[in-house]
Amino acid sequence: FQKTMVWLVPAVLVVMAGVFYLYGQILRLLSKTTLRNRVVLITDSASALGKECAKVFHKGGARLILCGKNWEKLEDLAEPFSQRSGTHTHCIKGRLDFSDMELMPEVVSDVLDCYGCLDVLIFNSSMKVKAPVQTLSLEMDKMVMDANYFGPITLAKGVLPSMITRRSGHIILVNSIQGKLAVPFRTTYAASKHAVQAFFDCLRAEVQEYGISVTLCDPRMLMSRLFENAVLTRQKPHGVSPEEMAGELLKTLSSKKNEIIMAHSISKAAIYARSFFPNFFFAVTAAGVRSAAAMEHVQ
Repeated sequence: FQKTMVWLVPAVLVVMAGVFYLYGQILRLLSKTTLRNRVVLITDSASALGKECAKVFHKGGARLILCGKNWEKLEDLAEPFSQRSGTHTHCIKGRLDFSDMELMPEVVSDVLDCYGCLDVLIFNSSMKVKAPVQTLSLEMDKMVMDANYFGPITLAKGVLPSMITRRSGHIILVNSIQGKLAVPFRTTYAASKHAVQAFFDCLRAEVQEYGISVTLCDPRMLMSRLFENAVLTRQKPHGVSPEEMAGELLKTLSSKKNEIIMAHSISKAAIYARSFFPNFFFAVTAAGVRSAAAMEHVQ
């Protein structure tokens, strides 16, 4: 019996791994089929994740609308797509600036004029800030909230009537694990991520009857050049790769998942600890702050 178990357990594990692999491949194929000729808008397309999403979605046959602040980078990104397929990839440059809300109605009009509709909206842009709360100005708080909250919800509200009329659409928000956890020295950033998480959670319930899907993707951290633009932090990038994230977003178009949490077991355990053992969670985070302060004092 023991010899049988020695062979049986590995065999079961191999079979299960094969099943999960096949399931992932099937979802990927279905996503590419679902994606063909669909209009996809990607914010901050020139970022590492934006570029990877553009490549993956274009390969699946999507019609892209690339947005960002740097026109040259967008043109460089769009040119090879047009050359390979013979189709035009639209670019909307600096006017999609979430720090300027007055221009958003014009941006929404430009987006809908590109192909006459919008099937998939991917929010990829974000502003990060890490600093003690007493060192952050109110202007910085407003800037982060505009970029991470008011900007995305304004664009979503602008394209929503078109999606409701067509009774179709998929809104995907690449948020952060800090939309679920409040981490010290990230007060403004965590607040903006909590706010946008709550907005799109509510929106999902409201638009479900119109056939519109809303997916929130909460990675622990994205390994990308976005961290070169991080404010008041010298932390090195680590976490989920753009390739992993783009692949997961592609599969989401078929699976229609409400939420994706891409984080290691410690971060997931922290989410449950925050819900079921809040006092323990608060004590641990406070202890971490005291420990960090002690280390700085020693240095």
